Amino acid sequence: MKANEQNSLLLQNLQRDAALQKMVNRWKNSHTHCMWQMTLSHRRDLYATLRMQDDMEQELVMANKQLLMARQAALYQLFEKEHQQYQQELNQMGKAFHEERL
Repeated sequence: MKANEQNSLLLQNLQRDAALQKMVNRWKNSHTHCMWQMTLSHRRDLYATLRMQDDMEQELVMANKQLLMARQAALYQLFEKEHQQYQQELNQMGKAFHEERL
């Protein structure tokens, strides 16, 4: 009877050991997968940051172009206004700009 109990105890220990080994293997696999996901996430974050920086640089270039165009239009309007004012002043004095006709 004692041999049966020892065999039974040994069998239980082996089953427990096998279950623990499976649990350890699952944990290792889970840990490896988690580390891989974290690495992948860091790389994705890096590329997302680089893309955002590129987008911001392109937006700044476009904003500078729009600002330049707006300033050029405002300057053109100012020069046109001054030209009209000079022309009126010259007309009041009986003078005019010389304009070449082609």
